[in-house]
Amino acid sequence: MTETKTFHLVSLGCAKNTVDSDSMAQLLLQDGYEMVETPEEAGVLIVNTCGFIGPAKEESINTLGNLARVKQPGQLLIAAGCLTQRYGVEVASRVAGIDGILGTRRWMDIVRVVSKLRQSPHPKPVYHLPEEVKTVGTDEQGVVRASLEGASAYLKIADGCRRPCAFCAIPLIKGTTVSRPVDRILEEARLLQDEGVRELILIAQDTTDYGHDLGMKDGLAVLLENLTSTAPGIDWIRIMYAYPGYITERLIDVMTTQKKILPYLDIPLQHAHPEMLRRMHRPANMDWVYRTLDKMRSAMPELAIRSTFIVGYPGETETEFQALVDFIDEVRLDRVGAFKFSFEPGTSSEPLGDPVPEEIKEERYQRLMERQQAISLQVNQSLVGKNLDILVDGFGENLSIGRSYRDAPEIDGLVLVEGCELEVGQIAPVRITGAMVYDLTAVPVNQPLQQEYVGHDI
Repeated sequence: MTETKTFHLVSLGCAKNTVDSDSMAQLLLQDGYEMVETPEEAGVLIVNTCGFIGPAKEESINTLGNLARVKQPGQLLIAAGCLTQRYGVEVASRVAGIDGILGTRRWMDIVRVVSKLRQSPHPKPVYHLPEEVKTVGTDEQGVVRASLEGASAYLKIADGCRRPCAFCAIPLIKGTTVSRPVDRILEEARLLQDEGVRELILIAQDTTDYGHDLGMKDGLAVLLENLTSTAPGIDWIRIMYAYPGYITERLIDVMTTQKKILPYLDIPLQHAHPEMLRRMHRPANMDWVYRTLDKMRSAMPELAIRSTFIVGYPGETETEFQALVDFIDEVRLDRVGAFKFSFEPGTSSEPLGDPVPEEIKEERYQRLMERQQAISLQVNQSLVGKNLDILVDGFGENLSIGRSYRDAPEIDGLVLVEGCELEVGQIAPVRITGAMVYDLTAVPVNQPLQQEYVGHDI
């Protein structure tokens, strides 16, 4: 195969990774490259890897291996991202055929790495992991730090993390928090507005820490106030990944008074037993959690709350796990995700090992999710007969698919609107007719309601 200026990029992991992938793609496009849909068409193959937990690592290795096996003469294969930042040598040893290793802290050097690989023979992988780079940094080379998904866009407001969570390798991978300048974020919001974006999703490892390194107080609230006035054409602003203990009175007030900010919040609590949280090096003041949830729900009765929990953390007893289940029963969160503990070398939990047997982790995971599914179904059933606005993501065969304010892309549910094909990107009012564990069914509000029903996932 000839060395064409074409590339095929596979992005794995979270939306934060997707933004990095799209930023690399912007730089390649600016350099005259063309993005192609299939690996066979590409001169350069790039996998932006995820290194968060064990299954994500294996997915990254398998994806690289699959591309390496079909790689043609003249093609380059570059492993980039979080996994290669920490385990670049290991990745190269496990996957034969990788030409370049690029860490997540210098994603903006993708064009330089490709050029270097093209200029000279490289019988061994070329590593681009500068040791002096302590954080992701602010050298973004002018690209928009956003990823468009239809009429929605993820906008990265900060990178890295300064929290001490014992189980998490993100600070080891990306370094401490680096907040992006307010002016730059506002400029990008305006650009996204002009592109027709209706929903702006703010992401960072910890959005509530935004601006701390810039000397700002209540930085996220300040940013939100500026966004609502700077980009008035954006209808929805969604906040992801709020750290427990840092949801301030001002943030609640801004969410309550600025109607463009959706009454939706993702708060990864990780556990509900104070001793377990202390071992995780997480905020352990459960009184704060209860008070803050009550305060937010009082201010925003329609608030949808999503959280994430870990089961099988080293030392987790049945009593501690049951406290988590009881918490789920009591607070009745709208959305819950769960992970089985994944051992991460180099984190402060490493000395604890991984003593909880896999079968116990799996059993606890199933118990937790089954309990939450019952709660989620009940919450969804309470919406039957009500009107909701949805952002339309697609349609076909007399069916439209959208999301309400309660649904973040990819991780939450969908609203299936029957008997119509609504325009993609529009925000349309619908009446909820049925409920499943994760999804809702609906009809347009101007369509006569035939028969309401309450469904169940099978």
